Amino acid sequence: MKAKELRTKSADDLQKELLAVRRAQFGLRMQLATQQSTNVSEARKLRRDIARIKTILTEKARQA
Repeated sequence: MKAKELRTKSADDLQKELLAVRRAQFGLRMQLATQQSTNVSEARKLRRDIARIKTILTEKARQA
């Protein structure tokens, strides 16, 4: 997910996106814990996506 794409979305859409990414992160964490998945790099990508979304939400809050 690119920061440019996220900046075009509204704060409500970003909140929904954050919730979806967190759910995906939780699901992946459970898969890794039960050894159903070995895709550790996906966990890193999800963490970074969460950080990007939170950063842009903070930027939008400061502008308002």
